[in-house]
Order: sequence, then C-alpha cells, then structure tokens
Amino acid sequence: MSGRKIAWLLLVCLFLTGCQRAQKEEEKTSIRIGISLYRGDDTFINNIRSVIEEKAKEYERESGIKVTLDIQDAKGSQNTQNNQVERFISLGCDVLCINPVDRMDVSVIIDRAMTAGVPVVFFNRQPVEEDMNRWDKLYYIGVDARETAILQGQMVVDLYGEQPWAVDRNEDGVVSYVLLEGESSHQDSLIRTEWSIQTLKDGGVPIEKITGGIANWERSQASALMEQWLDAYPDTIELVVSNNDDMALGAIDALERAKVTGVNVVGIDGTTPGIEALESGKLLGTVSANKEIYGSAIVDLAASCALGEECPEEYPLTDGVYYWTPQEILIQ
Repeated sequence: MSGRKIAWLLLVCLFLTGCQRAQKEEEKTSIRIGISLYRGDDTFINNIRSVIEEKAKEYERESGIKVTLDIQDAKGSQNTQNNQVERFISLGCDVLCINPVDRMDVSVIIDRAMTAGVPVVFFNRQPVEEDMNRWDKLYYIGVDARETAILQGQMVVDLYGEQPWAVDRNEDGVVSYVLLEGESSHQDSLIRTEWSIQTLKDGGVPIEKITGGIANWERSQASALMEQWLDAYPDTIELVVSNNDDMALGAIDALERAKVTGVNVVGIDGTTPGIEALESGKLLGTVSANKEIYGSAIVDLAASCALGEECPEEYPLTDGVYYWTPQEILIQ
C-alpha cells in the first residue's frame, strides 16, 4: 500500500474517532429522562415526584450535566402509559422511569424500550420477575413490601407489650380490628395484608378480625367503608390496619364524623398528610420509606443508564436488578 493511501486511511480513522469522541462528549453534557406516573394524584407518588425533581436539579448542579425531565400522568390507563412510552422514545429520551399502571402488563413497554435500546427504571409497582429477566437494561426501585408489613405490625406489637390497655381499649382480652386493603392486583397490597397481620399474631397480640375491604389506596373509598363499618359494628372496632396512609386518613375522617374516639389507626408510606396526622395524634403510626434516598436512587440510576455508566455503588442492586429503599417506623 502506498504511503499516500496509508496517510489517507489514517486521516479517515482520526476523523471517525474525532466524531465518536465529539458525540460521546455531547451525550455527556445533556440527558433526557422520560417519566410516566401511574396516577399523578396519588399522594405517595406525588411525594416521590417532588423528590425526583429536586434531586435532578441537585444532580445537574453537581455533575454539570443538564437533566431534562419529561413527566407524564397515565391517569390509571395502561394504554395511555404505553403511548407515553412511545412518545418518550420518539423524542429521544435516554432512559425511561416508569411507575407502571399494571405491573402484570409491562410487556409493551419493555418491547418498545428493547427495540429502541433505551434502558428502563421501573419504580413503586414491581413488574413480575419473568418480565424483569427479559433484558439486562431493566431495573426496579422500591421498598421491600414484606419488611414494610412487618414494621407496621411490629409497632402495634411493641405498644401492646408495653401498654396492652392502649391497644385493647375495652380490656376484654381481644383486639378487634378492621383491614383496609389497596388494589387487589398490587403485590404490595397482598404482601402488606398478609405480613402485617401475621406479625401481630407472631407478636402475641390477641387479634380478631371484624371485617375488611378494598379501598384501592384512596382516602374517599376508605372513608366510605369505615363509615359503613362503624354503623354495622358500633363500639366494637379498636384497631384499623391500613395498607397505606391515604386509606388510614379516610378511616380517621369517618371516625371524626361519627365522633368516635379511642380507635388506633396505623398506615404505611409516611406521606406528608400522614405525618401531619401522626404529629396531631390522629394516626398511631406509619412506616416511611426514606424518600430522599428513594428519589436519589431513581435519578442517579437513570442518569447512569443514560450515560452508559456503571450503577452507583451507593445503591447496591440485588441480583443486579433491584434496589430496596430503607424504611423506618414513625409512631406517636
């Protein structure tokens, strides 16, 4: 090969390398994150959204990388969420953060993301294991629902151990309770229901279930159910076990309308309204995920995916896929 051809090939290689380097540098200066929320009016999700927005700005300041968040509300429609994902990809989002409407039906989201080569960070509503195993660019951030439930039950166990009369208000040797459940298809609802009650039993609290019902995480639905139960079982309910704070607050609303006092109510999530009810003495206790860490994990993992970097060491992934946010009991 002549010297002229070799020189020409070297120039071509240098040009291509320069283009690749320039493209890489351009990618590192700006990232776009598409975020779809299952329902924007969910109190817990709203809390997490606020932290994500705050942490994205913090990440931008610290890294010098511009972060654009495109946040959409699926309003409880999986079809709407699928369309949002398609739009995110068409707009060139570097990574998707998805709070699934239906955790059992994320196949379309995964298909479109895989085809486009866009990583996905699911959060709050955990897809089934088979879906999470389909691709090595799928992640999940949430809380361990079993741990959540055990902590919820433990707060009542501890109180009963110290002051049994504070739980068994009529001192008849039995704690009569009602149960407010979230969506029947949500894995956290099923696990919270099972393990909170099991923890009460294992902890030696003599419980008896009066009734229970599904209130779909909603305050208004829980309030309506509680109102019915107070009418049907007057002077009987001593404890309300709720799968989340919003439903616990709904139960409190009904108790206040009926002017019933002395009923202990426990929730989960540590939402802002929940903590306010705790501080005012209306809510006995709640289990709170560390929302600062929760939001940071979503932003930092999404940014790492967008930049093609290793996952941050401060968020160790179980099986290379799952990050479980730490939790704590908050009680009066």
